[in-house]
Amino acid sequence: MTTLTELQAILATFAAERNWDNAGYTPENLAKSISIEAAELLECYQWGKEPDPKDVRYELADVLTYCLQMARILGLDPAQIVLEKLEVTRKKYPPVAKETEAKKLEDGAQSPAT
Repeated sequence: MTTLTELQAILATFAAERNWDNAGYTPENLAKSISIEAAELLECYQWGKEPDPKDVRYELADVLTYCLQMARILGLDPAQIVLEKLEVTRKKYPPVAKETEAKKLEDGAQSPAT
């Protein structure tokens, strides 16, 4: 299995071979691209249709690729920032009994965003 570090190195080489770092890979442009690709992923599920698994995989890959490229450009370790945010979320939403959470969801509450 490929690690995040290996994947980021592969993506960095891919971008460098195309001179993309110097031609638009800015945090702003990458943030826009993440949003656009996330919308394309959401489109796979539009109108409650059954999504094409290949389309979902490709759109999710696009989102992840841009996220990893943005982390690289910003000098951030993706695993570290996810773990840091998970700790913040863990404190904000302490564990609850499964029955309590299930009841909340049955009553129409939405799962908290991490």
